[in-house]
Amino acid sequence: MPEAGVQNFSQRRLGFAMAIGAGICWGTTGPLSTALYAEGAALTSIGFWRIALGGLVLAAWGLSRPHLFRIDRRGLLLVGLVGGACVAGFEVAYQFAIAGVGVAGAAALLYTAPVLVAIAARLVLDEALTPLRLLLAVGVMVGATLTVRGGAGVDGLFASREQGMLLGVVGGLIAAVSYAGTTLLGRWAVPRYGALKVLWFEIAGGTLLLGVLLPLFGRPPVAPSGAGAWLYIALLAGATVIGANVLFFGALRRVEAAPVSVAATIEPVAGAVLALVLLGQTLSVPGWLGLALVVASVATGYLTEGRRDGRRSTPPDDPRTAAR
Repeated sequence: MPEAGVQNFSQRRLGFAMAIGAGICWGTTGPLSTALYAEGAALTSIGFWRIALGGLVLAAWGLSRPHLFRIDRRGLLLVGLVGGACVAGFEVAYQFAIAGVGVAGAAALLYTAPVLVAIAARLVLDEALTPLRLLLAVGVMVGATLTVRGGAGVDGLFASREQGMLLGVVGGLIAAVSYAGTTLLGRWAVPRYGALKVLWFEIAGGTLLLGVLLPLFGRPPVAPSGAGAWLYIALLAGATVIGANVLFFGALRRVEAAPVSVAATIEPVAGAVLALVLLGQTLSVPGWLGLALVVASVATGYLTEGRRDGRRSTPPDDPRTAAR
């Protein structure tokens, strides 16, 4: 294999590993959010404070790197506004999904996203929609659904169980669309601007949008009460906002959107393992079958995509040649 092909193969393997790491970080969202509900945190406030805190950390880091805050007009519009809207929509919608249908149901709804990404990547980014990619995406979706099926919502957060179920399902679907949009936008933007810059402008845009819109809808952000709640918010910001997104955008810089989306769906597996180890929650037989299906789909995508593109001489969106 030519040297450039070896380097490309290594970069793609690293990209898949980063996507899986992002999924593991995101797997902590449900348990930490559920702990915050017990602390009395409002659903809409959790999403606001976790990205606001993550944005403050990035801003502090960027004080000695002013280039982090510079972007062209097109990037400001697409990354700051469109990407910020995706982040804002996800943050609020996913909290309603977790509370309405439980961590399990929310994850199952969220992971309809790989199918959306595989199809949209073909339409928007002109990525190949191979039978294998579509099969793996569907396999992950089915496996995730089996793994996390049977989730129950949080009592007392809605007027009725029916209302919670309805808002949870709607929230989960909105979160899936928002996640798919972030994936596609990241695939376009990260090679041009860099992962941290894209993350900063998306978080800043999302925080600003939530800060303006939530009060207009009668749900102004309420600060967490107590040290325990702030600790959970800090863990959410560190693991699911900064850590997961840095890994995820780093993966998108090296691998196409559809296979990255598939690899990141290790999240429900991580959630199931955490629930088993920390909470003593076991899986039913269909749940274990779903777990195996997710792992098999991710592993197959890792091996076949890396083998297929390891033969290319240069990445399709090499950051050294991408438009700035």
